[in-house]
Amino acid sequence: MSNTGHVVPQQKMPKLIVVAAFNRDEEGDLKPAFDPRQMQSEDAARRLAKMIESEHAGVIAWSREANPAIGEYGEPTILYQAGEVPDME
Repeated sequence: MSNTGHVVPQQKMPKLIVVAAFNRDEEGDLKPAFDPRQMQSEDAARRLAKMIESEHAGVIAWSREANPAIGEYGEPTILYQAGEVPDME
């Protein structure tokens, strides 16, 4: 007997947690200081952002629910932000 009509409980989507830093170039434009770093936890992302903020024009730590396999992404939530960061898409 098949369970095709059975609804599987919605699994909580995994979280994508990222820290990004920005510096100004010669023209004064904000450019990424390094490739965004994926973090294991929101606390670790906040700690890293606070540790490196004095070295950059701006830092941001953010998270969003993400399921890259099916291309589903939730709204980003800013965990920590300091200095100047570009607008998030």
